[in-house]
Amino acid sequence: MGVSALTSRRAAVVLALLAVVTLAGWVVSFERMHGMDAGPGTNLGSFGWFVGAWVAMTAAMMLPSAAPTALLVARMRTGADAVVFVVGYVLAWTVYGVAAYGVYRGARLVAPSFVAWQAHGPWVAGGALAFAGLYQVSSLKTSCLRHCRSPLHFLLRAHGGALGSLRAGSWHGFYCVGCCAGLMLALFALGVMSLAWMALVGVAILVEKTMPRGMQTANLLAVVLVVLGIWVAASPASVPGLTKPHAEQTMHP
Repeated sequence: MGVSALTSRRAAVVLALLAVVTLAGWVVSFERMHGMDAGPGTNLGSFGWFVGAWVAMTAAMMLPSAAPTALLVARMRTGADAVVFVVGYVLAWTVYGVAAYGVYRGARLVAPSFVAWQAHGPWVAGGALAFAGLYQVSSLKTSCLRHCRSPLHFLLRAHGGALGSLRAGSWHGFYCVGCCAGLMLALFALGVMSLAWMALVGVAILVEKTMPRGMQTANLLAVVLVVLGIWVAASPASVPGLTKPHAEQTMHP
């Protein structure tokens, strides 16, 4: 078997593994989150439960857009390096999820009355969405998106071996966090346990990072998020797909 054929076979195996893990992520997310959407401020549950659900969400939403980079690693190095790279990528997103959970718990402890849905909840959710829109056109977002769309230069400088692949995957994951932070904030503001919003945000991330006009899509989404933020703040009950929290529920984007 020639080098080219061997490389193609290795990439195909990695792609198949990513497809299986992505599908498993959606199955687990559905099993854990089906019927749990309580809109903005959905309770994130215990720390252990949330981390498990978050890892499944990461696999479901993020691995499709990370697949091209993982395939590059498989072609440039080995299939095992590509797998370790993906593990590092998921670890980076897990760190982000743990940090988000800490912010959620802190907000619930410090300002429960301010973020209560019947008090300022719609404004908090709308403000988070508007901020997410502004982040879409920030220099940090643009820089991270360019990295995610063109990671070859980064991979060429990365060290080989298992440790090097783990570090490269982690750093690529943190770039991805910087790229998608606004969209993930929007997901928290709309209802992090909503499978529908999760799917829409996942598609938006995939288009931004892999499609030919991804940079322009990011700018378009900025406008959409700002308009949606104003809409949620002004008339949340009229927003399609937005679950209105119960009166006793608090809002914590």
